[in-house]
Amino acid sequence: MPTETKPSPRDRLLEAANELFYAEGIQSVGVDRVIERAGVAKASLYSTFGSKEELVRAYLDARHARNLHWRRAAVEAVDDPVEKILAVFDSQARDFSRPDFNGCAFAGAMAESPPGGRVDQAVQSFREDIRALFEELSTGAGAKHPRVLARQLQIVYDGAAAAAKMDHDGAAVAKQVRAAAAAVIAAAV
Repeated sequence: MPTETKPSPRDRLLEAANELFYAEGIQSVGVDRVIERAGVAKASLYSTFGSKEELVRAYLDARHARNLHWRRAAVEAVDDPVEKILAVFDSQARDFSRPDFNGCAFAGAMAESPPGGRVDQAVQSFREDIRALFEELSTGAGAKHPRVLARQLQIVYDGAAAAAKMDHDGAAVAKQVRAAAAAVIAAAV
């Protein structure tokens, strides 16, 4: 009979950090709450991550990997080059409908952290990867200036998350954002 293995302290800390930091913010959640939620000793946090800033960085890196995976999976599910770009927005729209949706984790982290630190680096890394995805897809769709279109699409993408959080109506925002992205793409392709 197989036995279930308990998640590692690292995994439990990241899960707790993800839940708490995303729901309540980085600055308002102390390491003691993360440790309590994870059910680990304080020494586990510091031996694994070294500091709260490194825990935040790891939390953002995990969200980065997961979000990019979801966006790329959505892109791979369609064939039309323009629809591939719009699939990124469709994937993002699914985030808006989640009951725990609380805006963009990266924008929230950036608002709470000083520029130039490890958190800023994690945020910039995610932004660079989303922009690179949009540029790759813009090239595939035949955009005259794929880098320009990628930056425009990233602005729409960023604004979508902010609007969905502030308006508390992810479905309406998703519909409007998809239409806006389609118009920007049509003008550029």
